Amino acid sequence: MMKRTDIPLQYYPLWLLLQGLGALPFSALYLLSDMLYVLVYYVIGYRRKVTLQNLRMAFPEKSEQELKRISKDFYRQFMDVLVETLKLSSISKEEFSRRLIFPNPELLGNIVKQGRQVITMGSHTGNWEWILSAGAIQFDFPTAGVYKPLNNPFFEAYMLHLRSRLGPRLIKMKETLRDFAANRNVPRVVAMLSDQTPLHSEITFWTNFMHQDTPFYVGAEKIARKFNCPVLFLDVQRIKRGYYCLTFDVIWDGTPFPENTEGYPITEAFAQKLETSLRRNPADYLWTHKRWKHKRPQPAAN
Repeated sequence: MMKRTDIPLQYYPLWLLLQGLGALPFSALYLLSDMLYVLVYYVIGYRRKVTLQNLRMAFPEKSEQELKRISKDFYRQFMDVLVETLKLSSISKEEFSRRLIFPNPELLGNIVKQGRQVITMGSHTGNWEWILSAGAIQFDFPTAGVYKPLNNPFFEAYMLHLRSRLGPRLIKMKETLRDFAANRNVPRVVAMLSDQTPLHSEITFWTNFMHQDTPFYVGAEKIARKFNCPVLFLDVQRIKRGYYCLTFDVIWDGTPFPENTEGYPITEAFAQKLETSLRRNPADYLWTHKRWKHKRPQPAAN
């Protein structure tokens, strides 16, 4: 757990500010969120053009008025995610468990009880920073999450503190394969956010997603197939401010694929399920990044 004595002197004021904000009641945090929405959307205009362009590409059937409404709803929700993440520093397990509902926890629990490692493939939908902690509270078996370390040492330590405070273990992305090998006989669940855009040099898989040629990371699938880990899709629905519904859906049961299987069927299924989720609640997704900045290579002309 992060302590004041662990913090470089120049970061004391920031640490005190974040701790103070995290101790506020939700009513005060949501008032702050409302003010941040006005500042970020109307005054700063943070990535408004990128967000609206992403929405135009993803929902060509919607009118400009509809897209602008979704964009505004997204920014409101995005500010809620920021303040809710700060609340991880003080929220109790009892209050947290009331705010995150698992309609079918047995789907995951029964597989882990068979003595297996399970991978959940999730996305930046709803409050993705709450999901791992919710699993650690809900289940009585080990819960871990794969993450990419931040460059800033203070924010790296602070986010590790927030993400691990309620019990989950964090795995650095570069150590994922080694960690699965070391824990191959440990019944547990490992959460992986699988919707990021790969670096251009790392793209090995393309699919049609939200009307666009889209690359996806295939790391989760490679690990799942190497260790025969069942894979579940985690569908996140925002019920209202500070309340989420987390539903599991089987992508792969862990049965080995035939040797002649081509492509990445697990990742393909994940993309399809994610698209269904986004079409149901488009404002709950993270739209501020250039999701379609890479173009699919075209076959060479004869």
